[in-house]
Amino acid sequence: MKFRAIMGALCAAGLMCGVSAVQAAESVEVLHWWTSGGESKAVGVLKDDMTKQGYTWKDFAVAGGAGAAAMTALKTQVISGNAPSAAQIKGPLIQDWASQGVLVPIDSVAGDWKKNLPPEIDKIMHADGHYVAAPFSVHRVNWLYINKAALDKAGGKAPTTWPEFFAVADKMKAAGIQPIAMGGQPWQDLTLWEDVVLSQGAGFYKKALVDLDEKTLTSDQMVGVFDTVRKIQGYFDAGRTGRDWNLATAMVINGKAGMQFMGDWAKGEFANAGKKSGSDYICAAVPGTEKSYTFNVDSFVFFQQKGQKAATPGQLALAKTIMSPDFQEQFSLNKGSIPVRLGVSMAKFDDCAKKSYADEQVAIKSGGYVPSLAHGMAQPDAAAGAISDVVTKFMNSQQDSKSAVAALAKAAKTK
Repeated sequence: MKFRAIMGALCAAGLMCGVSAVQAAESVEVLHWWTSGGESKAVGVLKDDMTKQGYTWKDFAVAGGAGAAAMTALKTQVISGNAPSAAQIKGPLIQDWASQGVLVPIDSVAGDWKKNLPPEIDKIMHADGHYVAAPFSVHRVNWLYINKAALDKAGGKAPTTWPEFFAVADKMKAAGIQPIAMGGQPWQDLTLWEDVVLSQGAGFYKKALVDLDEKTLTSDQMVGVFDTVRKIQGYFDAGRTGRDWNLATAMVINGKAGMQFMGDWAKGEFANAGKKSGSDYICAAVPGTEKSYTFNVDSFVFFQQKGQKAATPGQLALAKTIMSPDFQEQFSLNKGSIPVRLGVSMAKFDDCAKKSYADEQVAIKSGGYVPSLAHGMAQPDAAAGAISDVVTKFMNSQQDSKSAVAALAKAAKTK
């Protein structure tokens, strides 16, 4: 009787109505790569929500900021017939997995999603006319994080152009501060490079990285992009090789470095360290990108489970929870992102997040809302990987910019 009373209360709260005791005990295995401090805290919100609904959370976390290791693990699981209930996937990979017939539709819990998602993101969640993925939040990639004390010591202000940026970097260097904290992984190289591409304008970015237009890729302007990246490299420290992104963020948090190019998931690290925007650090758009917005959207896709042709109750509950306004708010507050669901209150968010939301709305309307190449939103793996190889080779050699541009055009033809 006591158990029935508890179930009745949960049903009244809208948490488990219609779910049997057997279903409620369902184990939900989730594969993701959220393993840093701020990320772990954010995914913990989802785990707690699912546990409260009576489901058993089975965490399958694979370290690695860009998810490459997680995708390798996922392929192994699916091929062996042990696909997880849900996995963190984004961009064109969603459609790739759907085309293999291993995903299940979640339309039954997605009734209001279309009107509550930006059109550019809503279409990514679909395959063959069905929702197969649930989006968590929106990360803006083109952010520059600046340690406030370092900036004050350098006597500068947040740079809005590349000449201003290099002037601030020089002042930091003269003041004995490492100007830029940078990690040493290919996806971090590509993140910086696409930031510089975006600084040439959203139209240039789209032609180059979304359309893979050969004329744009081989232009003098693209040569200039590589020249700028090379100059930025002059402000890196010698120990960046192999460094994870969050360790680079820690350098800015601790005042060992002045600036970092990184998406707004880095803000979760600042928050986790008790730092506040405005007083401890500044988040500014990468120089030249104030009116543009490279988006990175993490999503969960739902895999067909053994003996099941449709989504299980646990999978549907997971998808519904992800898109609920309360979860959207709590997840982004911990992750450093902003809610992907439109209309969620920004009242509890900091100045950086409010700026991100305001800039997002402007970019959506002006055509400056573009998918990140470095974070799996703009191109399939083959093309993105080939371009990444070109950028990483350039940043780890003495290759000249014109040679890099020639290699870039060739890489863009990879299918």
